[in-house]
Amino acid sequence: MPRVAIIGAGQLGQMLGDAARPLGVECVFLDPSESPPAASAGTVVRSAFDDAAALSRLAAGTQAVTYEFENVPVDALTGIAAHSCVRPPLGALRAAQDRAREKALFEELGIPLPRWRTVDGEDELYAAARDVGLPLVVKTRRFGYDGKGQAIVRHEDDIPAAVAGLPRRPLIAEQWIDFDREVSAIAARAADGQTAVYPLTQNVHENGILRTSIAPAAPDSLAALANEYVARLMTHLDYVGVLALEFFVVGDSLLANEFAPRVHNSGHWTIEGAATSQFENHLRAVLDLPLGDTAAVAHVGMVNLIGSMPARRSEILDAGGYLHDYGKAPRPGRKLGHVTVLGADADERDRRLGALAKLISSG
Repeated sequence: MPRVAIIGAGQLGQMLGDAARPLGVECVFLDPSESPPAASAGTVVRSAFDDAAALSRLAAGTQAVTYEFENVPVDALTGIAAHSCVRPPLGALRAAQDRAREKALFEELGIPLPRWRTVDGEDELYAAARDVGLPLVVKTRRFGYDGKGQAIVRHEDDIPAAVAGLPRRPLIAEQWIDFDREVSAIAARAADGQTAVYPLTQNVHENGILRTSIAPAAPDSLAALANEYVARLMTHLDYVGVLALEFFVVGDSLLANEFAPRVHNSGHWTIEGAATSQFENHLRAVLDLPLGDTAAVAHVGMVNLIGSMPARRSEILDAGGYLHDYGKAPRPGRKLGHVTVLGADADERDRRLGALAKLISSG
């Protein structure tokens, strides 16, 4: 039986493990948590992510090593890459971990993005306000996610508070974009260059956290442009696995926001809504199996369950919702699960999303 080692055992690892079973693939995970979600999908080695000995034990006897989040210590993985097949490549991981490196890569590849510059302290932020323009968004270069490590500067008077409220780490300042909507392009690429792209996904965030996604979600011209950019990025990185590239839509143009070198929250809809889920295709890619069909089987909507799980679960199921419970303890702002709905057309999908929202909000 093929074995895959996965760094991280959160809900993404759990869904990778669930997708592995029908393929006859065994997953083993590394995570320091006591009861991570992926414990339901395979053996978890409980240790720190940078524990070289634990990583070596994890990788032993596996056909591939992959990861479910992008803040994996690159130096630790470098130590096992010499004798293990680590996918996606470490170059992609390095680029995604540092927003300045990521944006420089977009510029190198001719992928449009908002104006930006690196910032080191308050004085440079005043200079960025003049060069980039106000309002702008200040972000830590590393470790920010779900809206964490960010501040909005609307006026120069906001600058001292913005700097004081962020961790003492290198920063970037980027142009505030008054976008029409947010979308993500999700694709899988095999080692031989075969690429399979999912329909473009439209996303709605609240307080920096993804709330809802719908797919397919864009005219063909916009989807073709997004696919061109994601293919350019994956080819340059010699990428293997699933990658998500997020964009701001401004009129008929796309501005790149960030990319994730892993399976992605905005692609959860693919479990029920695509011929082959992003999780199965990630495993297929890292194991050198043929990629599966990425076509949507319906018009799909996905709602994240944040902070608490709905009490009226039976009504969600009766309404045609597919409920995924990650088995995590409730906590404000924490992703605890998601629900997917399918419709024969966009109108039916949107009606079901509206009914689902009422069920969730009513408890």
